Amino acid sequence: MMLSRRILRGRSCLCYLTSATSKTVVATELKPPVFTQFSTSSKSKFDFSYKLNNLYTIKGHYFSTNALESQPVNGIVDIPLAQTGEGIAECELLKWFVQEGDQVEEYQRLCEVQSDKATIEITSRYNGKVAKVLHIPGDMIKVGETLLKLLVDDSSLAHDGAESSLGSDTPDSDDNKAGVKKSQKGEALCTPAVRSLAKEHNIDINDVTGTGKHGRISKEDVLKYALEKGIIDDKPALFNPGSIEPMEGPEEKLHEIADSLYHDKILTLRAYQRAMVKSMTAAASVPHFHYVEEINCDSLIELKSAFQKENTDPEVKFTFLPVLIKALSMALTTHPLVNSTFNLETYEVTLKGSHNIGIAMATPSGLVVPNIKNVQSLSIFEIAKELSRLQKLAMANKLPPADISGGTITLSNIGSIGGKFGSPLINVPEVAIIALGKIQKVAHFADDGTVYPVSLMTVNIAADHRILDGANVAFFCKEWKEYIEKPELLLLRTR
Repeated sequence: MMLSRRILRGRSCLCYLTSATSKTVVATELKPPVFTQFSTSSKSKFDFSYKLNNLYTIKGHYFSTNALESQPVNGIVDIPLAQTGEGIAECELLKWFVQEGDQVEEYQRLCEVQSDKATIEITSRYNGKVAKVLHIPGDMIKVGETLLKLLVDDSSLAHDGAESSLGSDTPDSDDNKAGVKKSQKGEALCTPAVRSLAKEHNIDINDVTGTGKHGRISKEDVLKYALEKGIIDDKPALFNPGSIEPMEGPEEKLHEIADSLYHDKILTLRAYQRAMVKSMTAAASVPHFHYVEEINCDSLIELKSAFQKENTDPEVKFTFLPVLIKALSMALTTHPLVNSTFNLETYEVTLKGSHNIGIAMATPSGLVVPNIKNVQSLSIFEIAKELSRLQKLAMANKLPPADISGGTITLSNIGSIGGKFGSPLINVPEVAIIALGKIQKVAHFADDGTVYPVSLMTVNIAADHRILDGANVAFFCKEWKEYIEKPELLLLRTR
């Protein structure tokens, strides 16, 4: 009797385990098809790696997988702020590209946000209509928080990731239905805004020749067609805020502006400025020491002049910086401890294999430090081109996360503004930063007492005293100085 009870208990326990296992299998089998369906269709259309930390990226645009898992209520889908990068908890909303009532296409830009690392455009996961916008520019939005609500049709949900039809801004009209059918046949490929512009001028969109990819029609194509057919007299003038005189207007307005000069103003730190606060707060916990040296730049000036004369690329302007960066990389090769990062929690120093040299840049949005990757493998001309690219992106506030992250040592060129030297703070977790002063002519004495002019630059190296000591930095700076004062050594020792 006791034996039979044990057998029955064993069977019931086995049945429970089996049923639990089967439930687990079902649970794991239900979710992947949703993900796999998107993965396969995306891979068939685009050749790129698309999964990283639950984030999909297409040409620098981001959309979150949370939108995939959100179940539509009456066709409404929440579009959340995607995880735009490792360690990013919130972003500032810079501007909207759409507004309530607009039709949007798959991969169309919805808004632009800025984290403390980069500026990113969020794109739509679906075709649909903007039902509600939940934030205004300037808002700080946490990752995962809903940006807007999108009214999505059933076909967009069922055939997620495939080519979708294009409609007009008035989805209930007969013209729109015809437009959708024509778009499905591959005709009149354009955005709803372009279709609306054509309709405004009574232009049949199918008569316009598209110059975009796959014959896509742009606003310029519609305006050009309208000009050729005499529908409009001239291209519409663009509004240029810079053309308006700020002090013109009634006398009362001038008094209002004058009075505002004496009122307190509150400025909220955003994006790069917030990143600077965090970085400098972290730097305050690092014991710094500074090493100052003067470098003779006579040969550097001659080399820069020679490079500029031989330069055939109008997009690249040679400065002293590319040579200084390459010389720095050469010195780091024999002093790898200066090109390292420190982890206080594990007491580990990582000697970085790549020389990713950051360049501090002052932009309208604040101080940002993009870095040139793998300088040890680049020529001086390649460094100049990369530096030019980063400067253009920084000034346009369009730096992607890849250009900002991963730096190993930083240069701060305060001399370009006019300072003789500065005392920089380390960009944690790096262990060194160098401030470059202004190159200026000064009088020097020779051994025989004669006076001669020298072009001197003062450099100030700030170092993490937990990792580096005076001797480490002095030997490193001595070699770097030698490469600058004798540029021919760069050619002699470059592998």
